[in-house]
This record gives sequence, structure tokens and C-alpha cells, in this order.
Amino acid sequence: MGVWRQIAEYFYIKKRDPKAPNTQWMRYMHGINRISIFMFLVGLILLILKIFVFKRH
Repeated sequence: MGVWRQIAEYFYIKKRDPKAPNTQWMRYMHGINRISIFMFLVGLILLILKIFVFKRH
């Protein structure tokens, strides 16, 4: 499975593979991955804003 497809499935952009295992621990892992990707994107956006928008000069 590709990285982009997995990210799309995490954010419910693409439908999950029905043959994929669906255990409790997989749901926990996917939830943690979803949170970490979201936090990374928020941090990236804040970094870009800090560099380009909130310049002191």
C-alpha cells in the first residue's frame, strides 16, 4: 500500500481496503498516526506563517 493512499484513508478521503485487518490495536495505531500527521501539518503551517507572514522587517 502506498504512503499517499494510507494518508488518504487516515483522513477519510479514500475508502478503506475491506480486506485489511481491523483489530483494536490497528485502530489505536491508526488513531495515533492520524493525530501525529495532523500535528505535523499544523506545525508546518505555523512554521510557514512565521517565516513568510510574521517577518520583523
